Amino acid sequence: MSTRAVRACFGVWILALAGVYYAVPGSHLYMWAAMGYSSAATVLLGVRMHRPERRLPWILISVALVLFTTGDIWYNPLADLFYLLAYPPLAAGLLLLVRARGGGAANRAALLDALVPTVGLGLLAWVYWIAPCARADHLSGLGKLVSIGYPLGDVLVLAMILRLFTGADRRQGAVAALGAAVVGLLVADVFYGQSRLYSAWVLGGPVDLGWIVFYAATGFAALSPTMRSLSAPGEPVIPEMGRHRLFWLTAAALIAPAVLAVEYFQGREAVADAPVIAAAAAVMFLLVLGRVADLARIQRAAGLRERALREAVALLNAAVTDVGVAAAIRQAVARLMPAGEPYHLQLSVPEPGAATVGVNLVAAADVPDGLDSGGFPHALYTTQRLPGERVGIMVLGAPDPVLQVMRPAFETLSAQITAVLDRIGLTDEVSRREGEARFRTLIQSASDVILILDSDGVVRYATPSAETLFGADPTGTPIAGLIASPEALREVLDRVDSGDLDDIELTAVGAGGRTIEIECGLRDLRDDPTVGGLVMTLRDVTARRGLESDLTHQAFHDALTGLANRVLFKDRLEQAFCVAERDGATLGVLFVDLDDFKEVNDTLGHAVGDQLLLAVARRISAIIGAGSTAARMGGDEFAVLVEQSDTVDAAETVAARLVEALEAPIEVFDADGGAHVVSGAASIGVATSRDAESATELLRHADLALYLAKGSGKSGWRRYQSDLHTAMVQRLEMRTALHEAIEGEQFVLQYQPIVELADQRITGVEALVRWQHPSRGLLGPFFFVEAAEESGAIVGIGSWVIREALRQFARWRAENPETTLRYVSVNVSARQFRTADFADQVRRALAETGARPQWLLLEITESLVLRDAEKVLADLEELRAMGVRIAIDDFGTGYSSLSYLRQMPVDVVKLDKSFIDDILASRQQHALVDAIVTLSHNLDLAVVAEGIEEAGQRAALDAMGCRYGQGYHFAKPLWPADIPELTGMPSTRREATV
Repeated sequence: MSTRAVRACFGVWILALAGVYYAVPGSHLYMWAAMGYSSAATVLLGVRMHRPERRLPWILISVALVLFTTGDIWYNPLADLFYLLAYPPLAAGLLLLVRARGGGAANRAALLDALVPTVGLGLLAWVYWIAPCARADHLSGLGKLVSIGYPLGDVLVLAMILRLFTGADRRQGAVAALGAAVVGLLVADVFYGQSRLYSAWVLGGPVDLGWIVFYAATGFAALSPTMRSLSAPGEPVIPEMGRHRLFWLTAAALIAPAVLAVEYFQGREAVADAPVIAAAAAVMFLLVLGRVADLARIQRAAGLRERALREAVALLNAAVTDVGVAAAIRQAVARLMPAGEPYHLQLSVPEPGAATVGVNLVAAADVPDGLDSGGFPHALYTTQRLPGERVGIMVLGAPDPVLQVMRPAFETLSAQITAVLDRIGLTDEVSRREGEARFRTLIQSASDVILILDSDGVVRYATPSAETLFGADPTGTPIAGLIASPEALREVLDRVDSGDLDDIELTAVGAGGRTIEIECGLRDLRDDPTVGGLVMTLRDVTARRGLESDLTHQAFHDALTGLANRVLFKDRLEQAFCVAERDGATLGVLFVDLDDFKEVNDTLGHAVGDQLLLAVARRISAIIGAGSTAARMGGDEFAVLVEQSDTVDAAETVAARLVEALEAPIEVFDADGGAHVVSGAASIGVATSRDAESATELLRHADLALYLAKGSGKSGWRRYQSDLHTAMVQRLEMRTALHEAIEGEQFVLQYQPIVELADQRITGVEALVRWQHPSRGLLGPFFFVEAAEESGAIVGIGSWVIREALRQFARWRAENPETTLRYVSVNVSARQFRTADFADQVRRALAETGARPQWLLLEITESLVLRDAEKVLADLEELRAMGVRIAIDDFGTGYSSLSYLRQMPVDVVKLDKSFIDDILASRQQHALVDAIVTLSHNLDLAVVAEGIEEAGQRAALDAMGCRYGQGYHFAKPLWPADIPELTGMPSTRREATV
């Protein structure tokens, strides 16, 4: 049974017992025993369910409940003994929670903040409870002791719960429940004490409600999942003197003067408890004075840290190398650390990689291997980007209070370290480029093509003659993209380690996909600091190789493209399969199918289609090189045989290069000489001999992989895998499950707030759909939207989202008409918008939910606006005539034509997150966003910035005049029950945020 279900059952149980208790007076004893003992058992059940790190505090609280209940049911002279014995274990349990939460460390500020109200409320207990009991003539000596024992126990428990509140997160459910329990106990004890003092106690009266709250709230605290973290060591916290804390401390400190004032206005000439009141006032004054002294000490320490931080920054700015930065860091940390405090600083050995700069407080056990916290329980852990794409780690171990104080300074120091390292990296880059310029001057006059390759095989430098050979400057291009045969190139590069190579014959790819036969020589100068790479000398021998190719050209080729035909391809495949099977090598087959060939044939004619096939054939031949076979299988289908490879990567590499090469537009000419630019993009299926028993089966596998590639979208490749059939079945099952999910109402909505940037007031929310899958749990749109678009289920889902979002928004408005929410934003897919009756769907949704049209903002994409402009315009005008507002979502990610902003009936522009990410780091990006905001305002369009994750981004957008924004800086997507508390609306139910 889930925790929520157990809490619900316990709540129903307590309510039922309380109802019987008040409805049937004769059952008082039994109902009270059931409530008390069941609450004690519930505490133990919570310990068993949540398994807190420390169980003793909760066991003591359970013992206190048992003692308290025993005193009630054994109502005899020993009852008060059981009552009073309940206070020590209750106070001890709360004290152990305080100690466990603080990890055993003292927190002077939290202690002082708890003692001030404790002394004040203790004074009230003395004046109006303890003292009257002590002076009561009708009570015996034992009766007075018992009457005094209750308030003393209450004050003790009050001190513990106040200390727990000042040192823990009061938003935790367990803390709040324990606070409610103690409040119920105190209120009931106060009225009980007064009734005993005046002999007016009545069993079954309203006073018993306080003890019922005590029992129930204690049980709920133990059942709350947060009880586990309540008894575990938490991150050290120094309470801040906020307005609320200052108000309650001031109110507590004024209790003593208030008591004197009450005594005076009651006309008492002599105050019987004047010494006690004076002593309490003095104690509270000293406690407040101690708190003020702490604040002054913290302020002085902050000033010293600021001066030390300036000196540390000066040391860092003087460093010019990595070693110098490391030494400056050690000196800087030594200046920042408080005098006399022990600490441990460790810098890791730089390693290759990338990292995000950040400072985190981690436990010693969470420090990565090879590093340590120096024996301290916690440490500050930060990663730093180093020049040369390396990563460094800093670990600072110190006592917890020191870490808490040092963390802001350490974060500032870390940011400064990043800036210094970036400066050093930029200087190194400038020096490297100057060296390359000198090297380039030495070889400018070379007659043959000279290339310098880096360790990744990328052309770092090419002589001017390279443009003649390749048709363009190949600098920055992988050498594999210039050579038609990746296998031959890989073999040559592998052999270079054994010595210099000469007269190597390769085939290169020239302008327009033209193949070029070359002879090359290779020199390994990677260890030479003036070169630092492989030097490749190339000579064009295309004419000679062309003559040889003409002499060896055989029949069985496609008449149009000159490629091998189906018969020749199968023959070569059979031979290659036998050889690969004998040698244990891998054979690859690629099926290539043009995506838009039928459209070209139907619109431009077969002659133009033939030109497209010729261009594609040339590109395929240029990519695969001489070591593989390309064939036209018929129509717009091609096949590639990738022979003799040790791995399956060769076929995949060729497929990826083919997709990339064929994506480039192709220019063709019609019969009238008119030029047309068409697409040669293709889908490719890849299969290897490792998964096939015969050549025929290999062809079938490639065909199946091609089918999957076509189904996954245009211009891509997919490799055959044994589970392809399973994947296709799963895809069909997903489509079926989507329709069942719509009928079964398995979709739910979360809402992300949209705020005004100036005051961060929430004015709207965006509805975000989630799928509560029966077996896979809560799924985001990433898992099902694509399948929903393909199957058409997106229309039903989108219609449900509009109705549910309006229904929820209308409920919020009904519960609190004064809420700050003004609208709910809903995304509309292009397929849903293009349904014939979309406007009528919106109209019906408004009528069914009772929502006003101005409460709804529909978000559409730029691509929808730019296609079928006339129909879209008519539909948008109809929606706006209803009163519904329209927003352009993810503005800037599509065509981003600014003219349609003026022409189309839209109200809001939503800036894509990609615009916001670099707004602080890029001046150009900042200027671009500023221009878009200004243009939108001139067109009377509201602007909402998406993806705001930092306070600096919010401030920059606010300064530009962007009025609205949303993002994780303000809130993640929330459940409907979590929205009211952010907008000032009442809510009686809370659910966990996912």
